[in-house]
Parts: sequence; C-alpha cells; structure tokens
Amino acid sequence: MIKPIELVIFDCDGVLVDSERIAVRVQVALGAELGWALTEDEVIDRFIGRSGVSIREQVAAELGQDTSLVWWDRFEQLHREAVDTALSPVDGLPEALDALDALALPMCVASSGSHEKMRHTLGRTGLHERFAGRIHSASEVSRGKPAPDLFLYAARRMGVDPGACVVVEDSRPGVLAARAAGMRSFGYAGGPTRAEQLEGPDTIVFDDMRKLPGLIAEQ
Repeated sequence: MIKPIELVIFDCDGVLVDSERIAVRVQVALGAELGWALTEDEVIDRFIGRSGVSIREQVAAELGQDTSLVWWDRFEQLHREAVDTALSPVDGLPEALDALDALALPMCVASSGSHEKMRHTLGRTGLHERFAGRIHSASEVSRGKPAPDLFLYAARRMGVDPGACVVVEDSRPGVLAARAAGMRSFGYAGGPTRAEQLEGPDTIVFDDMRKLPGLIAEQ
C-alpha cells in the first residue's frame, strides 16, 4: 500500500538553485588547467550529485592528493564568484514552492553540499530563510549519495517515515539514493542531467518545475 505523502525532500543544486550548470563549467575549466581533460558529460557523470569528499577522492586518484586539494580550493573560489554574479532559482521553482505550501505539504532540503555552501547559494536567491531549520547536508552522515544515509537522516530529523517521503532530485546519484532509502522520487530533467539518467523504479521524470505540485498531488 502506497503511503500518503507527508514530506517533500528537495536536493539543492540544480533543483532549488540553478547552480549545476555553473559547477559543470567550472569543473571542466579546472580539469583543463590542472591536467585532467574532462568533457561536460564526463563531469555530469562523475561529479554531479556527489559530495565534495567523493569529488576530491576522484581527483586524487587521477592527479594525486596535493592536486586534489588545489582543485577543490580553486573550485570553491571560482564557484562562489560565479554564484555571486549569475545564480538564480531554478526556473519555475518559486511558483512550485508556493503551490506546495498551498497543499500544506512539509518540505526540507537534503544536499550533497555543505551548510556553508547552501547558506551562500540559498541566501543569494532568497531561499535560505524559507527552509531555515530544515536544511540537511551530506556532511552530517557517513556516506553521501548514492547511499541512502542523507535522505534517511532528513526523514528522521523531520519525524516522517521514509515511505511517506518523496525526493526531488536532478542527478543519478540522487535518484539512486532515494530508491535505496525506500522513497519515491521526481527526477528533474530541466538541467544538465539527461532524462534517461534519472529514469527507473519509483521515479517520475519531468522537465518543468511548475508541473511538480500537480505531479505530487496525483500520488
């Protein structure tokens, strides 16, 4: 029996804020600068949806530990600069949040990003206050996506059974984490990740954030 939805868990980057395109561009540029040539598709497959720890481990395996530290420092600097000049909410997101509020559905955030990063990106777009006290980071659990730890932690903190949660994600590690947590998911394909990378069991793929409230209401 499918449980009624009691909590909507949002990823942050690429779902609330349109930052994944920025991250992909920065990672490609850093690869060219530091000696690991990566295409945008390769960055999406390797890095999008994963924690900073996972990304640093991949860079270290390819270029060595010292370079991985330089890479991450440069990424945080360049990403922050780009966010300060070009970041906006995902198209249609404000309208979707208003509609979900009208449905009286509790919402929270569970992201691979750090709390510091989310304070910056959500703060720049006026969203941090909206989710204050309900923001969860992979830094609070032992394993990041695609492991289920972060989503299970968010559900526990919010006092909701995992089976009554739905997750809104834009990355393959994210939808895999939702499935592993026993949660239904909505895969947003309006960003860099291709729709086929999000498809799978208990996942509805969509490409317009304005459609999300209606899709959730139908569950």
